[in-house]
Amino acid sequence: MSELTIEKIAMKINKCLECKLGPTRKNSVPGEGNVKAPIMFIGEAPGADEDSQGRPFVGRAGKLLTQILESVNIKREEVYITNVVKCRPPNNRVPEPDEVLACKKHLLSQIEAIGPKIICALGSTATKFLLGDDIGNISKIRGNWYDFNESIKLMPLYHPSYLLRNPSKEPGTPKHQMWCDIKKIRAAYDEIISK
Repeated sequence: MSELTIEKIAMKINKCLECKLGPTRKNSVPGEGNVKAPIMFIGEAPGADEDSQGRPFVGRAGKLLTQILESVNIKREEVYITNVVKCRPPNNRVPEPDEVLACKKHLLSQIEAIGPKIICALGSTATKFLLGDDIGNISKIRGNWYDFNESIKLMPLYHPSYLLRNPSKEPGTPKHQMWCDIKKIRAAYDEIISK
């Protein structure tokens, strides 16, 4: 699909007032990155920095996500990054079901337009949205591959904000697990680009 399609989706998101988050935002945060990306990262919702700049993952968690990508030689510009919910929930609370439902069509349109081969679901909100509420705890399912549809593989990962709260890199810790998981993503990416 084209950049034009992603721009049209972004325009719809920018005008959207279908839930209570719309009127309270400074900026909607549609997403950014390579519109032909084989990998798409999907987080929960924008925070204060994202709301202020209208860009996803630009705060502390975003800087960590960029470092995680760079640790396996993936540039942020190579992937597409977005969130389940496109407007900031008050005080960075978890998005409520009606807010997720209001944004659902936007995210599904983005996935369709970009056509990634791999989706990385960052944290439990994104994972449950994409795989269903009964999928289980993120600590048990992270790092495993799931079928999102017949052409897209999905891997749940810890959200970078969780890693900021758990900074140890010792074996078995969330940061160490993320390092193992992102190497699996890199290997799958290499397989895709070698075809």
